[in-house]
Order: sequence, then structure tokens, then C-alpha cells
Amino acid sequence: MLKALITGINGFTGRYMAAELMRAGYDVVGLVHKPMAEPIAGVSAVYVCDLNDASAVTRVVNEIQPQLVAHLAAIAFVAHGDVDAIYRTNVVGARNLLEALSCLAQVPKAVLVASSANVYGNTVDGQLDELTPPAPANDYAVSKLAMEYVAKLYNDRLPITLVRPFNYTGVGQSESFLLPKIVSHVRRGAKVIELGNISVARDFSDVRMVVQYYRRLLESPSAVGEVFNICSGDAHTLEEVLDLVRTISKHDFEVNVNPAFVRANEVKLLIGDPAKVHAQVGTVDAISLTDTLRWMLEATV
Repeated sequence: MLKALITGINGFTGRYMAAELMRAGYDVVGLVHKPMAEPIAGVSAVYVCDLNDASAVTRVVNEIQPQLVAHLAAIAFVAHGDVDAIYRTNVVGARNLLEALSCLAQVPKAVLVASSANVYGNTVDGQLDELTPPAPANDYAVSKLAMEYVAKLYNDRLPITLVRPFNYTGVGQSESFLLPKIVSHVRRGAKVIELGNISVARDFSDVRMVVQYYRRLLESPSAVGEVFNICSGDAHTLEEVLDLVRTISKHDFEVNVNPAFVRANEVKLLIGDPAKVHAQVGTVDAISLTDTLRWMLEATV
């Protein structure tokens, strides 16, 4: 049984990634920044380690000896207030991990590093493929693009695959993200929701689809050295999302557009091109946005 290490295993994506890898028969271990309140069922071990502590990362990696690695640990909220922490975690932390992995006597068979479609910025309208020039527009996006360049420094020492996920969601995602915010308001029976521009269209995926792509890429040797968009290839306006939520929940509400939430020169349509990842690993089980929203609205957690 191959041992798979997931950094940030206690995060939103990490928990679904753990379940996906365990279903596929891997021995899953995790790395977290702080001790968890409750264990994750089925995970063999979880190590507490600060990615910014290079010696600690080296020690933990040497103890684990992973054969597959999914590096998901990051500060993922664009509006996170501590800019220094964004760069330390997303860039220096990633480098410390890759350096430790590259020094193992037996390096992993595959290393997946999660970047973000935020690296494309918000100046290009339409469908974006992996050849779209990066134009990061905030510190989070800059940190992710810098992390990509750090990862490329290790391409001759590690079998690295980079992924750029577009928007995705699901049960358990923080309410600081848009769709969980909307769902939370409806679950509480709110009569009014404040949002920004609701005419913009975005590419939304289900987290369960995203981790399927991640697993398949880890299992695909020819994906090494490549960059892949992870996306649905479909766009929905926020107006459409709101109508779906009303239909599923049978709860009506008013939407107030708050000018403070409206970005100047906001791109109307931002959608990913999934052709490259489909060519590499095929398509995964489709989950419609309607089904994702129903899952979130009806969740018992």
C-alpha cells in the first residue's frame, strides 16, 4: 500500500482529498499547522509541523517517507489580512517542503502542488487555458505564482505536477467564500443578502470533482512537469446561482448590491478551459452546480 502525504489535511480540500485517496486504497498521512480537535477517520497519522520551520519539515518528511504527496496547505483566502503570512506560508513553506522531499533517499513517485487560477488575474475576459499569461492582481495570486516558479526549480529533482483550480465549493467550506455565504444565509432563513455584482459569470466546480482530478493526476506519470487547469468549463452568473438556491431551498430573499463589494473593471466572464486535464486523465463523474448547492443546503453539519 503506497503512503500518501497530504499537507493541510485538516483544511476544506484536504479532508476530501484524504477521503478520495483512502477510497483508492492509499495509506494516508497528514501534515497540519496546529493540533486538530478531532482525528480524521481512516487517516494513519497526522503530524503537527510549521512549514516555515525548515528543520522540522525535514524531520517530519524523513519520518513519513511518503511515496505520493499532495501539497494543499496554504493561506487560501484572497483577503487574508496578514500579507507576510501569505508569502511565508505559500512560498517559503512550499520551498521548505519541496527541499525536504528532494533530499529523501527515495523521492516520491509523484508530487502534486496546488496553485490557483487566481494567477491569471482579472483582466482577461472569456475562457482561459494554461497558456494564458499570468497577471496576478493581489498578494494571494502573486504568492501562488511565485510558488509555481519555486516548484519549477525542483523539476529536475522531483516529479512535480502543478494544478490551477478555478472556483470550487462544497460542504465545509468557510463562509468567507461566496457560495457558502449565500447558503449559510438561506439556511438561517435570512430575508436579505448583501452581495457585489451579481451579473458576473464564474466557473464553479464541486470539491468532490476537484479531488478526483487531483488523484488521477498523481497517478499519471506523464503529468509530471505540466500545469493543469482544474475547472468545469461552464460558467454561471451569480443571478443564476441565486435563482437555483431559491428553487432548491424554496426560500425567497432579497439581494442588496453593496457598492463596496463591487470591484472596478470587474471581468464579466471568467471560465476555465478543462481540455488539457481531460486529455491527460479523462473526465470525472460530473456533478452539476444544482446538485452541489442542494448538497450544501441539505447538509446536516
